[in-house]
Amino acid sequence: MHRFTFALLALLFAASGLYGQEMKSPYAGEQVREITSLSPQQIQGYLSGHGMGLAKAAELNHHPGPKHVLESAKELKLTELQKRQTQEIYDDMHRQAIQLGKRYIHLEQELDRLFAEGNVDEEKLRTQISKISEIQGKLRFVHLNAHLKMLEVLTEEQIERYDVSRGYRNHQHPKAHKKHH
Repeated sequence: MHRFTFALLALLFAASGLYGQEMKSPYAGEQVREITSLSPQQIQGYLSGHGMGLAKAAELNHHPGPKHVLESAKELKLTELQKRQTQEIYDDMHRQAIQLGKRYIHLEQELDRLFAEGNVDEEKLRTQISKISEIQGKLRFVHLNAHLKMLEVLTEEQIERYDVSRGYRNHQHPKAHKKHH
């Protein structure tokens, strides 16, 4: 009986120590953000038309992005025509990305407001999420499509140089890929 009492007291003592501790969420502090589900950096990225990883499937599979191609124009030995074509692809992508990014931020603000005001039900939630998902899809398409268009501008050798310069492959062991037109 003495062991049982000692074990019970030890358990209660340990539990009382846990009782006083707070179980903080990793989200603590985010409730004061402009849009609770987005960081200030994410908001700025969407409003500025940045890629934010949306075109990673293309970038990491030998489909260079126009922004980085322009930044590497000298190293890639772009012709004047290639520079102009790349700039046009970038400008078009960037313009669309900013427009869609603004729309996305607006929709996220609306979703946040619905919850903050307690004015959300299943139907409003479904509608808002559908709108957000549609814009996210369009935004990702814009970024990925710009990468796709770059295959019409660059040579295979330039794509290989791009991949090497970005650290996606090394000089000794280039990964084979096919250029699709």
